[in-house]
Amino acid sequence: MTFSIRTKLFLIFLVASVLVATSMLGFMHWSFRQGLTELAETRQRDYLEEVARRLAEVYRRDGGWDALRRDKRLWVAILKGRRHGPPDEPPAPPGERRRAPDHPSLDGHAHRGRLAADPDDLGIWPPDAALRPLPPGAPPPPLGMRLMLIDADDGIVWGRPALLAETRRYPIRVDGETVGRLALLPGPIISEFEEFRFLKRQTEALLVIAAGMIALSAMLALVLARRLTHRLFAFQSAARQLAAGDYGARVTAAGHDELGRLGADINALAEALELNEQARRQWVADISHELRTPLALLRAELEALQDGVRPLDRDAIDSLLTDTLRLGRLVDDLYELSMTDLGALSYRKEPVEPGAIIEADVESFATRYAAAGLTLHLERRLGAPVTMLADPHRLSQLVRNLLQNSLQYTDPGGGLTVTLQRDAQALICDFEDTAPGVPGEALAHLFDRLYRVDASRSRHTGGAGLGLAICQNIVAAHGGTIRARPARGGGLWIRIRLPLRG
Repeated sequence: MTFSIRTKLFLIFLVASVLVATSMLGFMHWSFRQGLTELAETRQRDYLEEVARRLAEVYRRDGGWDALRRDKRLWVAILKGRRHGPPDEPPAPPGERRRAPDHPSLDGHAHRGRLAADPDDLGIWPPDAALRPLPPGAPPPPLGMRLMLIDADDGIVWGRPALLAETRRYPIRVDGETVGRLALLPGPIISEFEEFRFLKRQTEALLVIAAGMIALSAMLALVLARRLTHRLFAFQSAARQLAAGDYGARVTAAGHDELGRLGADINALAEALELNEQARRQWVADISHELRTPLALLRAELEALQDGVRPLDRDAIDSLLTDTLRLGRLVDDLYELSMTDLGALSYRKEPVEPGAIIEADVESFATRYAAAGLTLHLERRLGAPVTMLADPHRLSQLVRNLLQNSLQYTDPGGGLTVTLQRDAQALICDFEDTAPGVPGEALAHLFDRLYRVDASRSRHTGGAGLGLAICQNIVAAHGGTIRARPARGGGLWIRIRLPLRG
């Protein structure tokens, strides 16, 4: 059987609450019962001491246990704390049973248990019921029903010899001499009716409290489970909308807990997907535009040649070839950029000396810069040669793209300065050219695909705006960073940091 997460959370909260509640109530019941047991033990000890004192008083007065053997009412009076005659009362005549008057106890310490109402029933004292198991819910026999008296020679004064083996003995002393023993039959510590009734009422009250706490726990568990799963269901709904292509879906990310952070992550994911979708649509639109322009020119020139508007001569063929080569370069750049995006470009990294590679590329462009009326200068501030793990061909492609970019957009009379330096972790390569510059708001978009700052750097038509995007992918593949900022000479400053690895 598969449960929903709401049901699982409800059961977890409920079980945890029930365990806590039952454990607490069980401990409270145990602690209460222990306290009541200690109280009952203290009262039992005090009662036995008091009965032993009264019996010692009777023994001292009567000079033995004969009067107690003959008088059942005297035994009951001692157990109940009634007066059993003053100490100087003469013993009863032989054959005559002295009646114990029903008066208050000698010292006010009355036994609150239930004893036999009819003294004639004391002939079978203590009854077998004192030893039989109690039925459920029945009160235990009082302490007095479990007492017997034996003399110093272990002879029965009061009680039944058959039950003597099961008893515990408590001595009765008169003037330091043991004259007898109280024999206590085994039984529950809590033997007073009031104590038993109080324990029963407390147990019932604890059961009612436990039932109420379990019901309250169930309600709280249901509320918590619904509250938590309500947010999860909202996250699930948003995820389904994102999977269906609705990138405008958002969730309420409230709080700083795990669910709040999950909601923030879902919103961040939705925003990233939305931006990527917008970029993809813009990318398709830009590619379509870039391809449409040269194709439209080719089509117009071919139609002009076909209609005889333009003669089919060498100039026409050269123009068609130029447009075709431009279209071919665009397609090649698009393919190369797509390969860098997918990571399909092969990078064969090996230990190389980047300074030598950059110097060779700068020298190869020196003639082209001079022909364009530009200066090209390389400053090496490395000191000793450095070595890094890189693909020399891709590193050269990176440098050549940047050199070509400055050659294409820098005004005549200006130039480009390439500076090589290092710090403790990276090789730093700066490409700083002269005017025209790039507006500040355009610097963040220079590495976007098909982006060109036509308004400020449009001396020539230039390429499709993919060169810097390819450079960014090559730098990222080497674990470096590339940034653009305004140059001190009024142009563009490109800084590349490539990590050194031995």
